[in-house]
Amino acid sequence: MNSRREAITIVTALFLALSCITVSLRCYVRLRLMRAFGWDDGIMVAALCLYIGFSVCIFVGSYYGVGEKTAWFVGKESHMQTSLLCWWLGQNFYIVSCVVAKISIIIALLRITIVRAHSIILYVAGALTVAVGLLFLFFSIFECHPVSYFWMRQPGQGSCLSVDTLLAIVYLYSSIAALTDFTIGLLPCFIILDLQMSARTKFALAGILGLGCIASSAVIVRIPFLSTYRDPDFLYATYQISIWSNVEAGLGITAGSLTTLRPLFRLCRERSARSSYPLSYMGASQKTRQGGRIYDATSDETHGVTTTIIGNPEVAIPWNTSEDRLTWENPGVLGVERSFRVQVENQ
Repeated sequence: MNSRREAITIVTALFLALSCITVSLRCYVRLRLMRAFGWDDGIMVAALCLYIGFSVCIFVGSYYGVGEKTAWFVGKESHMQTSLLCWWLGQNFYIVSCVVAKISIIIALLRITIVRAHSIILYVAGALTVAVGLLFLFFSIFECHPVSYFWMRQPGQGSCLSVDTLLAIVYLYSSIAALTDFTIGLLPCFIILDLQMSARTKFALAGILGLGCIASSAVIVRIPFLSTYRDPDFLYATYQISIWSNVEAGLGITAGSLTTLRPLFRLCRERSARSSYPLSYMGASQKTRQGGRIYDATSDETHGVTTTIIGNPEVAIPWNTSEDRLTWENPGVLGVERSFRVQVENQ
């Protein structure tokens, strides 16, 4: 396996792992912590499934020769056919996975948008994404007639679109994809300004939501390599397209899922703080009530520090709201209360 085939395989494995991890954590947060699995979550899971299909095509294609020159396939015609079939299938999986992931992100942003102008921008971005994606998908599938001619390449058995026509469509798709990615990446900065939360939280959330700009950067980096569609050594010359297409799809899914993990980060931080500063465990008596725990620390008569913690560490806390609270309304489930008493006596 040459360096190009290895590069394609390594990049694919890396971003597939990142995507699977972040989407799995997203599902845990939305199903276990939040108990609020929405349309955007289901659509992102669908995007991951499509991306897995894309990755499988790349793995199989690299094994059979994607990244090799045409001369390498002499006497290995079946390898070339398999490689071209995987390239064709992979491109179609790539198109659909990117469109579906972007729609998921747009739906998530619409959920927190309160300004009509922002909603209109998101609807327009979604419509453009779907329209251009369907156009590219149509020409990608039916690039050759019959369709199988793309990978069979038997002389006199079919024909394909001119490379110029295909390139025009690919350039159009890439330009719209970059534009919509930047829009989705920058718009959250304006959306968050209208939400009721601390400045620190706004900056953190804007940074996470703005990761979509990185995906658009991958689209822009890929554009100069599109001209390699003309190269006679097609599978060898287009390996950069395979790599950056993978980066774009993987980053889009990863960034779109990271935006939902704030409750998990908060839970980890609070558990870490609880273990680092176990005030309620010093001289405490432990009781249980309705599956939760009560810790009543004994008071020091001089300094009088008292900590009471009531709650269940597995409880679903509504961290998707713009305001965080220590107590909440949830029938049948204990909340969290913390009380401190400090007494200072002058000597």
